[in-house]
Amino acid sequence: MKRHRIVLDTNVLVSAILFGGLPRDVLELAISGAIDCSLSLVILDELREVLCRPKFGFSLEQSLQVLEELHAVCDVIQPPDRVRVLASDPDDNMILECALASKADFIVSGDRHLLDLAKFRDVLIVRPSDYLKTIRTTIDTPTRKSSVFRDARRRRR
Repeated sequence: MKRHRIVLDTNVLVSAILFGGLPRDVLELAISGAIDCSLSLVILDELREVLCRPKFGFSLEQSLQVLEELHAVCDVIQPPDRVRVLASDPDDNMILECALASKADFIVSGDRHLLDLAKFRDVLIVRPSDYLKTIRTTIDTPTRKSSVFRDARRRRR
């Protein structure tokens, strides 16, 4: 059976890192190697910026540590082509660009602009809960847990 390739939207990454729950479960599937995850440099840059916002309290060093671990478990790409699909939120186009360049099967997102598309070319756009329903019927649960993500909330305090 072909392994799924996913792209995680920045909001799912932030939720996975800071709050856990279903977004963390999806990220743990990538960390365990059960699925393949692609991210772009632009997505990682946005993640770093969001984590360093005062309301989340990450230092630059802490945010770079998170990015380093994501680099280790995800394919980081530089999409060659730009798309202009989401005029209402042009920043979300970077997620679509990454999905196209990496030939992703799914975009996992909580963003309504992306979710309203439902599908972009051959890429399904789903919430973390819907992705987990799809994947759990075909694989075992992850065995490796990431200490960087698990300890993220503790480091912020």
